[in-house]
This record gives sequence, structure tokens and C-alpha cells, in this order.
Amino acid sequence: MAKTATYWQKGESLDYLNKTGAAIPAGTVLKLGAHIGVAGTDIPPEGLGSIHMVGVFKIEKKSGTTLAVGDPVKFDDATGIEKDTDGTATVGYAVEAAKAEESTAFVKLLG
Repeated sequence: MAKTATYWQKGESLDYLNKTGAAIPAGTVLKLGAHIGVAGTDIPPEGLGSIHMVGVFKIEKKSGTTLAVGDPVKFDDATGIEKDTDGTATVGYAVEAAKAEESTAFVKLLG
């Protein structure tokens, strides 16, 4: 027998329970397993807030990384966005070229 599903929400933004013990400022990039989202609001400790899972965001980029439009990217908390050369950790793609000396990249999140 086939499994069934009930529509819950669009999924462009998700509810996020902050279990870190510290406030999460709006705009913070959050890792959710193999995905990332961006805090849409300040989220207090033990509080519920929203995180954006789709859209284009300007995110800090790893120093020295060059990106072309369409390059798949991955994210690291310490270094930021960088090119995902082996395709194992892709969280989005560059929507504008970024030079090595630039500190940010415009990234379309994959959700």
C-alpha cells in the first residue's frame, strides 16, 4: 500500500526552536543537517523563531574563494561560503560572480 501525506506548510520558512542557550540574531546562517537556513528574526534562548530556507542571501565567503555564476557552494561555520568542488555538501549556488578578494557571495539556497 502506498504511503500518504498531509500538506503542512510551504516550507519557505520554518519554525526553529533555539536550544543553544544564547540569542540567535536575525541574519545568522544556521546549519540544519545537510542544509542551511537564515534566521528571519532574533530568536531568544529556548524561543521559537523563523528561518528562511529558500531565497537569495548575501553570505560571508571564504577568503580567496572565486565563484562563477551557477557554481555549487557549501557552507562552513568558521570560513563561510566556498565552492563545493565534489558536490557532496551543496547548500546552494552562486547567483553572481565573486572575486577572491571579495568577502561575501550572493547565494540561492536550495532549501
